[in-house]
Amino acid sequence: MKIFTLLLTLYTICFASLHNLTSFEADFVQSIKDDKNKTLVYKGHIIASKPQFAIWSYKEPIEKDVYINNWSVTIIEPEIEQVIIKKIESNFDFFKLIENAKEIEKNIYIAQYKGSIFKIKLVNNLIDSIQYLDEFENNVKILFTKQVENQIIDNNIFQAKYPLDYDVIMDWYSKSNIIKSIFKL
Repeated sequence: MKIFTLLLTLYTICFASLHNLTSFEADFVQSIKDDKNKTLVYKGHIIASKPQFAIWSYKEPIEKDVYINNWSVTIIEPEIEQVIIKKIESNFDFFKLIENAKEIEKNIYIAQYKGSIFKIKLVNNLIDSIQYLDEFENNVKILFTKQVENQIIDNNIFQAKYPLDYDVIMDWYSKSNIIKSIFKL
């Protein structure tokens, strides 16, 4: 659940209306420091597009792809041949959070959600970093490089693809409701 909340939050920030973004792509380094100063570092690449699509591709220290759309999160873990599909159960308005971010000093913005404060730093009018305390009081910082904004992205890339022999875990309330939501029955 920790990674799900983190990814959902990070996905939210990437669509900062600070620049009226329609898409965002970048390499990232994500560090998570706990209260004992132990730090975990992840590296990867993100591609995101409005209204609510994103792929977080983790490359180091393990490979993992996280696909986010407006109704679910799909986590593909090749090393253990597993897929986890979770329903997004929040009425959280991603874009309203960013639109309501307040500039506290030049190129530094603060946004709040569920008691957490997100610090967004811009460099050369691009999102350079995002920093916040997660629900476990870990200090999370994501640094972006090679940022590209507002490119046209084919939404088909946001459809999760994985081998049929992977174990699939549906962290959902029922398979019939999945089918109904997919096909809007």
